[in-house]
Amino acid sequence: MIVGLIGAVIVLEFSTPPDYVMGYLYISPILIANSQLSRTSTFGFTLAAAILTLINIWIPNYEIIQASMVVNRLVTIFALVVTAILCDRNRQTQQILVQQQAKLQAQEKIMNVREDFASTLVHDLKTPLLGAIEILQAFDREQFGTIDTKQKTVVNMMIRSHQNSLQLVETLLDVYRYEIEGLQLQLEPINLAILAEDVATSLLSLSTSRRVYLNLNYGESDFRKFLWVNGDAFQLRRVFTNLLTNAINHSPRGAKVELVLETQFSHQIVQVIDVGAGLKSDEQPYLFERFYQGQSDRLATGSGLGLYLTRQIIEAHSGTIWAENRHPQGAIFGFRLPALPYSSHNIT
Repeated sequence: MIVGLIGAVIVLEFSTPPDYVMGYLYISPILIANSQLSRTSTFGFTLAAAILTLINIWIPNYEIIQASMVVNRLVTIFALVVTAILCDRNRQTQQILVQQQAKLQAQEKIMNVREDFASTLVHDLKTPLLGAIEILQAFDREQFGTIDTKQKTVVNMMIRSHQNSLQLVETLLDVYRYEIEGLQLQLEPINLAILAEDVATSLLSLSTSRRVYLNLNYGESDFRKFLWVNGDAFQLRRVFTNLLTNAINHSPRGAKVELVLETQFSHQIVQVIDVGAGLKSDEQPYLFERFYQGQSDRLATGSGLGLYLTRQIIEAHSGTIWAENRHPQGAIFGFRLPALPYSSHNIT
């Protein structure tokens, strides 16, 4: 097809006087060559078209060469070259798009496989963990016979260990799910003060076993404050649980962990303060990264997922989270959420 088209253009060009430039008709063969043949063939056709367009000044009949004839053919050759270059760039762009699309499809397949793997893994691990926890709790309730104090202590340690493993498995699944689907929030008016008190109460057994004292502080006031936000109660509960558990686990025995709740104009501020090992300055920018485990004592023992998931939840609520050292010892983990206007909720 291309050869026949070029032949027709050549016959038409060389059968007309040199005053008439037919070289523009070579554009069609160049476009077809670019879509069907290689880059070398396309530029070969372009070079041949340029040469044929130029020698048509002398062939088939020699005439006096005028400047206008040369200029017209040079302009035609320039147009043919530009057409070939643009066609080549378009070809390269199309190839890049195809490659990118193939990569995206491959990544999507990998993400689907990863999600399926994570879901299957969590399901396969949760079942035996839940079964083991139930059995250990039955032993703790002495349903299978009386156990002494030392045995009870060991059983409780095993229960906590299995519960921590279960929480890690569920957190891992949540991290992968949120990255793929995004964090879906069920927003409603939430009083952070009540939520914080509930979480602190649920962690009393952990703090007691660690001999760590939990203290709720309402800033400059000695009375409970109302810290209303528009949030997801389940997800914000996880934030409080992660931060308080982290502080309790990294506090020395006999120490105090403070949960400070404050209102600051358009924002509600929560800070968890401990007197454990501090944070290294070079590690602070990476504390909330996925799977990050620093070199300090308080970071090296974690999974690197709790703080990452906490950051995701806070940012999904249009808030900010930070960590800093507390002087002379300890660390502060805090977050800030937009306050819900007083008229947007009812206080009962």
